[in-house]
Amino acid sequence: QVQLVESGGGSVQTGGSLTLSCEAPGNFLEINGMGWYRRRQGKERELVAVVRTGGRKDYGEPAKGRFTVFRDNERDTVTLQMINLQEEDTAVSYCNANLIVQAPMQRDYWGQGTEVTVSA
Repeated sequence: QVQLVESGGGSVQTGGSLTLSCEAPGNFLEINGMGWYRRRQGKERELVAVVRTGGRKDYGEPAKGRFTVFRDNERDTVTLQMINLQEEDTAVSYCNANLIVQAPMQRDYWGQGTEVTVSA
């Protein structure tokens, strides 16, 4: 069983910064991809940033130029640094990990979600 452990988030003012971290403890064979998604009120869940196999990073449009994602393969963690946060970044952010627990099957795991609130 794998349960992603999220940390970070909170409340900041416009222009502020926050860092989200996620760890994937548990038994699995391999991480294919690990990153962050978010759901803003009234919107569909959207990609924020993910680090895929081989180290390729993909960013959602709102994150480009402001957010940076890092992955530590030794610690099985992913960190999202967010700067210049705006009110429209207010959302519940979810860590996602695509894992191979038993080859060749892969599966998505999700964290419980952490709130990011940006106010003027």
